[in-house]
Amino acid sequence: MNVAVTLEEVRQAAPPNAAEAGPAPKRIVVGFGFWIFLLSDIVMFAALFATYAVLVHATAGGPTGAQLFSQRSVAIETVCLLFSSYTCGLMSLAVDSRRRDLTYLLAIVTFALGATFLALELREFAGMIAAGAGPQRSAFLSAFFALVGCHGLHVTAGLVWLAVMMAQVAVMGFRANVQRRLLCFALFWHALDIIWVWLFTVVYLMGVHP
Repeated sequence: MNVAVTLEEVRQAAPPNAAEAGPAPKRIVVGFGFWIFLLSDIVMFAALFATYAVLVHATAGGPTGAQLFSQRSVAIETVCLLFSSYTCGLMSLAVDSRRRDLTYLLAIVTFALGATFLALELREFAGMIAAGAGPQRSAFLSAFFALVGCHGLHVTAGLVWLAVMMAQVAVMGFRANVQRRLLCFALFWHALDIIWVWLFTVVYLMGVHP
């Protein structure tokens, strides 16, 4: 009697394990992939922060942060973005309770605060460039525009994402997949706020008061 059994035969004869019954549910795969995206985004910003820290004093005889940054304007930007994170959190609670009107209202407030933040930032950029302090002026300004501009692009993407999600709520309601996307948006928006707190501290506060 031949007692030699291959590994493949054992695997086929054994009862299926729940963990090996098939691919993971789509919601698990999407959730895991989104956390990987957030982690990669944080790594990218960490690299930009490191670059800025190295080049912050490389002004090439040009203006420094203390000469360029407007604390009042940046303070208003910070308040707008932080408060938008609060309204975004309230929006997530409204989505959980399936209150459509409240969800729309809080989404509009979040969008308006984010758009105000972006408009103030663009005005700051335009003023600096008009004063001859564009990204080509020095390594310091190149690092500044790369770091702050990258965050601004993320805010822009978040505003577009929020508008698309509200359109999906209007068409499909609070389906499970729509709720998951809204949760991903909320995590993304809160992550942008955390990054901005670091950016505000390192670039603006330390740039004006080293």
